[in-house]
Amino acid sequence: MPNLLYAQSGGVTATINATASAVIASVRRHPDRIGRVYAARNGIIGVLRERLIDTRHESDEAIAALAHTPGGAFGSCRFKLKSLEQDRAHYQRLIDVLRAHDIRYFLYNGGNDSADTSLKISQIAAQLGHELHCIGVPKTIDNDLAETDVCPGFGSVAKYVAVSTREASLDVLSMAESSTRVFVLEVMGRHAGWIAAAAGLAGRKDGDPPHIILFPEVVFDEARFLAAVKDAVERHGYCTIIASEGVRGPDGKFLAEAGTRDAFGHVQLGGVGPLIADKVRAAHGYKYHWAVADYLQRSARHIASRTDLTISRKVGAAAVELALAGQNAVMPVVRRLSDRPYRYAIEPAPLSAIANRERKLPANYIRADGFGITAAARRYLEPLIAGEAYPPYVDGLPDYVRLKNRAVKPRLPAYEV
Repeated sequence: MPNLLYAQSGGVTATINATASAVIASVRRHPDRIGRVYAARNGIIGVLRERLIDTRHESDEAIAALAHTPGGAFGSCRFKLKSLEQDRAHYQRLIDVLRAHDIRYFLYNGGNDSADTSLKISQIAAQLGHELHCIGVPKTIDNDLAETDVCPGFGSVAKYVAVSTREASLDVLSMAESSTRVFVLEVMGRHAGWIAAAAGLAGRKDGDPPHIILFPEVVFDEARFLAAVKDAVERHGYCTIIASEGVRGPDGKFLAEAGTRDAFGHVQLGGVGPLIADKVRAAHGYKYHWAVADYLQRSARHIASRTDLTISRKVGAAAVELALAGQNAVMPVVRRLSDRPYRYAIEPAPLSAIANRERKLPANYIRADGFGITAAARRYLEPLIAGEAYPPYVDGLPDYVRLKNRAVKPRLPAYEV
């Protein structure tokens, strides 16, 4: 009986393990059609190195507990496969590993680059005569995948950022008369401002924080920005600023390039928060504080969105059903049917329409002055952060599961990446 391989890729989310949980649980409901469910240790690198995990050793209770556990239960990676011509040895090795373990279903849980990898693996499998149903499974806090209404993982980071913006702003407001006047929160978002936009949900009426949002889609105009900061402080007594890590200057360069690149060739970012805060200090002399949400925003399972959790589980189950239905080179995506109530359907979309494409924040979601969100953005965002899905607690802390992750005995010679 053929086996299934599941792997996680890229930056993890608060709900990627919920998708993994749904994949494994769904396969267990089809013991007559799929033999074993393997997981790759550290994504595609684990496949290349033949470091596979046999999930049969995990109890149903442990698999269910994955749904409320953050991180990546099997390990993730940032590793970009080049073209079939440039990296043919790697692709040949992947197929050799799949053949050695009779894997006919491959589910790769990730974002844009992972969709590209899944598409290429489906193509090389066909070329090499290995029957394989390759399904991309969506995940990214950046919410920038094409063809889907929302990316699993985004709703929870959006909820975390909106809540943190409101809570921190109340703190600043309390101290503004004699202390801090400006607070800057740096959030993730390289090219797309979805996470920054989510912070706008913290305020409901004019004057509510955040007073300024800096989007990657809007060129940073220092003079206009500093004038807006001064206006906010004079009108409200303080100013809360949300800065996306991907903010660019008029020259098109990131304000906070770290000078290095990651495994996908992306420029490493970080430090736009203190940079922006220092500009405010130099121009106005206001006392300030800044914070970087960083990993906290994507790992905050304790305040996950119930909508996000539900979607994350549904795409996992749908991926298994698509594989069993004989689909290949597709991804289960979310189609929005209505805003209020939020209704959606899960449908397949071709990986060729998703791989290496980015969905940026629409222009009509950004306020005319470039510093806030519109009513249209609020209509889109609000359903995605709806509902709470608290994990169980023990002794005051979330009770997260650690799997056994027992290794499968290799059948091929060692292979280093």
